[in-house]
Amino acid sequence: MFTIKNEVNLHNETEALVIGIFNQNQRPQGLLAEIDEALNHELLTLIKEGDIGVKAKQISKIHTLGKLGAKRLFFVGLGKKKKLTEQDLKEAFGSLFKEIQKSKLTEVSVAIDTFLTDNLDTYDAAYALSEAWPLATYRFEGYKKKSNEPEKSLEHVTVYADGDEQEISAALTVGFVYGKATNSARTLVNLPGNMLTATDLANYAADLAKKYDFELEILEKEDMEKLGMGAFLAVNKGSVEPPKMIVLKYQGKETWSDVIGLVGKGITFDTGGYSLKPKDGIVGMKTDMAGAASVLGAMEIIGELKPEQNVVAVIPSTDNMISGEALKPDDVITSMSGKTIEVLNTDAEGRLALADAVTYAKHHGANYLVDVATLTGGVIVALGMHTTGAMANNEEWFEQVLEASMEAGEPIWRLPIFERDKERVRSSKIADLNNSPGREGHAIMGGAFIGEFAEDTPWVHLDIAGTSDTKSSHSLGPAGATGVMVRTLAILVERFEAE
Repeated sequence: MFTIKNEVNLHNETEALVIGIFNQNQRPQGLLAEIDEALNHELLTLIKEGDIGVKAKQISKIHTLGKLGAKRLFFVGLGKKKKLTEQDLKEAFGSLFKEIQKSKLTEVSVAIDTFLTDNLDTYDAAYALSEAWPLATYRFEGYKKKSNEPEKSLEHVTVYADGDEQEISAALTVGFVYGKATNSARTLVNLPGNMLTATDLANYAADLAKKYDFELEILEKEDMEKLGMGAFLAVNKGSVEPPKMIVLKYQGKETWSDVIGLVGKGITFDTGGYSLKPKDGIVGMKTDMAGAASVLGAMEIIGELKPEQNVVAVIPSTDNMISGEALKPDDVITSMSGKTIEVLNTDAEGRLALADAVTYAKHHGANYLVDVATLTGGVIVALGMHTTGAMANNEEWFEQVLEASMEAGEPIWRLPIFERDKERVRSSKIADLNNSPGREGHAIMGGAFIGEFAEDTPWVHLDIAGTSDTKSSHSLGPAGATGVMVRTLAILVERFEAE
């Protein structure tokens, strides 16, 4: 996968040597000067004439014509040195790996030291490189008839870097684990609803538990009935597929304390129920389990890296269908917490499933909660397709989630929950709560509803309805599922500090 070497030897044979190049007015220095000399001092000419681009994320490829051990040189444009951030670098590496994938290379060498700035050291660059590799080259194979011809793909990267080899290796390993786990989540979200039922999702979680020695609990319908999970069971009433409440527990401390609860919405297909979605809105609803995928991706990282934290993951999984027994508008149901809910919109089903899941996470000892869900179209209206909406009941806990999201490069923006928002959720005349107080502040109403079940436990709600999927390819992946929040949740767990 990775080989680490201290110094670049331009005579070493490789399919390609990768060099970072900044936009700066000075003659080539260091390794660039050596390459310039080997190329008969043509490097500046190639830059001036635009054959080698120096703008951020520009990838330029030239053939060495036997003048170097590398058959090709890939130059990665980095823009102005002072402006380069770790996210910029990650995206630049992503553009590089996409180009390498197009070139069908199986091995490359990277001169990491040509990518460094005053703010980005060798380990930052190694991490960005290794995370970008799997993210940028991810493909969902789908179900088209395959060619018999094996497709070439990158298998090995030699990293030339000056630093502690163990620390460089650790950075490369961690970055690659984060990237691969995000891809696992992407694949789950990309699967069609008939290929990923609640049972399939439970089986996937069971495989994770077996691989990483997690404690596993999968509640069946009968178990949920005994526990009084009326909110979640109401969502499942129209389905022929049995519901599953999936629980994974990881204990990284001696005692089961300071437990982080990760709760992911696992609606494997959402018709809207009797509040039926329109024909255009119903397409793509296989992705309504993206919150569950984010939690499972984070658990994969936790299983691989084994942080010294305690985590319980809870995923309520079912589809939301229509039948003679399905949940109806005006129905009143009783949640596991004992709170009654007037159902005004059967398409606001995610918050019903999460209500019992949040309660059950607390039952398993969760002291801090994060729920992740493709909850509302309202968050897209408010924040667009690139920013995850967040709500919280605890400032310190929200700050930890915010810092993790910034480090992951997965931006979130907080929406408010005021007392009057809570009053709207409590406005039913015949029950404790209603699940859909109206269109105004729709995203906030969804979060406020879930907050009624978090109660006093520090809690953050992440609405990924806009960010879980993208219609166009980008530096770090193709169109389709993004795997958003996998890395944020894993970083949150790794960096966690108890109050």
